[in-house]
Amino acid sequence: MVVNKGGNLSVGYFIAYMNLIMQAKQCSIICAQQYTLEKFFKGNPDHFGPVTYASFIKATSELAIIE
Repeated sequence: MVVNKGGNLSVGYFIAYMNLIMQAKQCSIICAQQYTLEKFFKGNPDHFGPVTYASFIKATSELAIIE
């Protein structure tokens, strides 16, 4: 997936992204969070800027409540 560094990604984007990871890998939210940090953010939370990272954190929190 190609992501433009100029845009801020939403909470909804990360909820959908991590749901896809959890379904594909049959894993927990923690696994999906670690995978996203390693692969999507390339190990650097600031890779796409602070707004996108904040959306990721909020999405993780929302998914943890649901799970």
